Amino acid sequence: MVTVLSTADIVGHLESIFPAERIKSRLVDVVSYAADAGFYHLVPKAVVQPVSIDEVRALFALCRRLNIPLTFRAGGSSLSGQAITDGILADISQHWRKVQPLNEGAAVKVQPGVTGSVVNHMLKSHKVKIGPDPASINTAMMGGILSNNSSGMCCGVKLNSYHTIRSLHFLLPDGHAYNTAVKEDYTRFETESAELANGINRLRQQVLNNTTLYDKIRRKYLTKNTVGYSLNAFADYTHPLDIFAHLLIGAEGTLGFIAEAVMDTVPDYPAKSTTILFFRDMKEACDAIVPLKTSGAEMIELMDRASLRSVETIKGIPDIIKLLPESAAGLLVEYQDTDEERLEQKIAAFEQIPLSLLTPAAFTTDVTTRELYWKIRKGMFPSVGAVRAKGTTVILEDVAFPVEQLAAALADLQVLFVKYEYANAIIFGHAKDGNIHFVVTQSFNTAVEIERYRQFMDEVVALVVDKYDGTLKAEHGTGRNMAPFVEAEWGAEAYQIMRQLKELVDPQQILNPGVIINDDKLAHIKNLKSLPEVEEEVDKCIECGYCEHKCPSRDLTMTPRRRIVVRRALANFKQEGNTADHKTLLQQYQYDGLDTCAVDGLCATECPVNINTGDLVKRLRKENHSSFANKVATQAAKHFSTVESVVKVLLRSGVLVNKVLGKRAMTNITGVFKKIVPAFPLWMAEQTGPVRISKTKIDQPSFIYFATCITRSMGRSREGKNSVIDSLLTVAQRAGINIQIPVNIHGHCCGQPFSSKGFASAAAYTKNKTVEWLWQETQQGKLPVILDMSSCTYTLLECRPYLNDENKARFDKLLILDTVDFLHDHVMPSLSIRIKKDNVALHPVCSLSKMKNAHKLTNIAKACADNVHVPIYAGCCGMAGDRGFLFPELVKSATNLEAKEVLEQPGQGYYSSSKTCEMALENVTKKNYESIVYLVDECSRRSPHYPRN
Repeated sequence: MVTVLSTADIVGHLESIFPAERIKSRLVDVVSYAADAGFYHLVPKAVVQPVSIDEVRALFALCRRLNIPLTFRAGGSSLSGQAITDGILADISQHWRKVQPLNEGAAVKVQPGVTGSVVNHMLKSHKVKIGPDPASINTAMMGGILSNNSSGMCCGVKLNSYHTIRSLHFLLPDGHAYNTAVKEDYTRFETESAELANGINRLRQQVLNNTTLYDKIRRKYLTKNTVGYSLNAFADYTHPLDIFAHLLIGAEGTLGFIAEAVMDTVPDYPAKSTTILFFRDMKEACDAIVPLKTSGAEMIELMDRASLRSVETIKGIPDIIKLLPESAAGLLVEYQDTDEERLEQKIAAFEQIPLSLLTPAAFTTDVTTRELYWKIRKGMFPSVGAVRAKGTTVILEDVAFPVEQLAAALADLQVLFVKYEYANAIIFGHAKDGNIHFVVTQSFNTAVEIERYRQFMDEVVALVVDKYDGTLKAEHGTGRNMAPFVEAEWGAEAYQIMRQLKELVDPQQILNPGVIINDDKLAHIKNLKSLPEVEEEVDKCIECGYCEHKCPSRDLTMTPRRRIVVRRALANFKQEGNTADHKTLLQQYQYDGLDTCAVDGLCATECPVNINTGDLVKRLRKENHSSFANKVATQAAKHFSTVESVVKVLLRSGVLVNKVLGKRAMTNITGVFKKIVPAFPLWMAEQTGPVRISKTKIDQPSFIYFATCITRSMGRSREGKNSVIDSLLTVAQRAGINIQIPVNIHGHCCGQPFSSKGFASAAAYTKNKTVEWLWQETQQGKLPVILDMSSCTYTLLECRPYLNDENKARFDKLLILDTVDFLHDHVMPSLSIRIKKDNVALHPVCSLSKMKNAHKLTNIAKACADNVHVPIYAGCCGMAGDRGFLFPELVKSATNLEAKEVLEQPGQGYYSSSKTCEMALENVTKKNYESIVYLVDECSRRSPHYPRN
């Protein structure tokens, strides 16, 4: 029986282990952690963030003493409900991020809180990667990749987590820790954990003595299988420590805590060739799988006609996809190898396979085309999610059939779709392994809908297990979703072995109860998510968590997913008439959900259904504004010339105060005001004063230079160099390009100060005024426009929805370039680089990522330096225009990991493309970040020294 304790009691106990800042127990905390990527919902009593094995050991002891469930959560991208709890949730996503390549990349040591993509990035220089390659690798963390025995599109069975583990460091619920890399731990395990070791030996002997069971285990693990515990460990290993270490892989946090793992790596082949093969029907496609696999195909991805139809609107998609017959199916096939010659040999082997294709095979090595093909494949799941009815969730199921029976099994599955009226269901998956995903949209808002899903799943289980002896969960884990059916797939004896294992390790059922082992045969239709209609962005969200690693506030307050989860909770409280909790949650959401959102929009670049949570936050900010606040903002926009003049006076005054009283004087003064009035902006020591702009009129300019208001107001260099404006004019002149700064530039702005805060009317006025002005200055669109702040460039490029019809027509004829575009495309081809630096570091701002031209920043730097360092954790700095002045803690948190990387690799220069972002990075690293223009200016000079102003 679970002990019933109040939140205050639980927090009181937790405070004996954790400092207050690593205990999350407010309503907004527990509600926002109530969901993972699956379709289940449990509200934890509290969320904690352990940083060491000692803290986890103490947490184990506390939960055992109080009889409170404990669940560990890393990325929260699991799909079967295994990362949620109504007990204590231990979030390990922030403090377990160490990665260490070993033996020149032959292996890698990882902690559970680092994403798979970061691990692969760290291994890139060694031309290797980890074996598991789940589609969620940018979000999925190593704790989940190991605990779910992840695989993916390429790794098959042999390169999954289970088969690539070299050693494991883990902690048992009783507090004992072992490391299979330490020889002495084998003996220690047999003595200190004798009951467990002896029990494992008994279970192993039971498996070996039962030939039928042993053979079944061997057979079922020839294909992907993550149903139940990894029983193959009893057949593959002899020592109980090795057996248990491999049982932890795929145990979904029900047997212990994985603190560290060493994994063998696999080659990351540089030579790749890809095609999509189209067949008349599913049977012909399935018949091609084995010969393709035999020929050496690394990836074979199956797509039924419905899945192909779901991506027909993707830009650049081959026309043939729109013309395929209703019975058609496709295979996305990729060959990989160490070099082009060996790759060609594999393609030659493919050409010997007799295939009946609707169109001839056309392999490509072109990166852009290959990326389009994979975009087609990866776009299938989100395409269904994007068009689903409001209030429904997307269910991505994951089964495996013997390859030789795949066609028949899929035909039977499609019959079930029709029977249960899943009209938009699609089928795709890793055909090479017989691993198929099918997607259906399902509402859980009524008892009738829940019953429909129950009956459907019962028939799916019968089809997969009874008819085809397949696997109910090939790679997504058992979780709560398949826990009631583990015995159905494995049989009574195998299931009892799993139960006995759980009893041996966790007799109190503290660790993730209800996951894998669950006596409730209806557990899969309980604790289901409620998805009320809220807002457009919220209603589209499938809560996959793909956005989270991009969010600058992820380690401070919330992520986009959690912001949306809270919006849904608010709607539910309102519908239930729970006014007290609604009021509390709304109050707590102000800071966590709204104030500390940078509205940078990077979340949308990873979101499978293209949600920009920043847009949601802007709209909510707009709704929070009073009519008086809107009037003030509009007046500020209409008199922006005066505002700019006042700001310049204040900045000059601040700079003067620092000169007289010391460089941190203004920071200290504004800090005092901020303690009294939290909304008061904090002066950054890196701030500089206004720039004096030449009013010279140039004959026949080639470009118009819209020097942004930020640059005009605080673009002066602190190093005694020319301003960024003068430097840009200089490098353009060296390249033989004439650019004109409009003489009447004062008072013009892209509108970002208003739009980011939700002042829509003020933003619309500013953007219309600016477009009208640029229309005249560019000679009705004949001259391109250059902006020197990437964030302002992006804002201007995205201003069309704010414009009136006349200005929309004008805007469509304007060519707007960021400084990075201008330097890369126009200046560098005509410029002589006279000196090169040894190494430099870059901060690609989020606007560059959204404009898809961050590679241009890197290319510019590579032309000017021998080594260019772009930190793995480079992302949004959290400055967000003025947000960093108002909430400096956001900048500190957002840049924490990037700053550590920068300080570990000192450079000869630090560059970016937005003034405020440069200030943010300089503030946390104490390195002089400046515009990329300065690097080009310095390296194209005859003398490496800048002249003084």
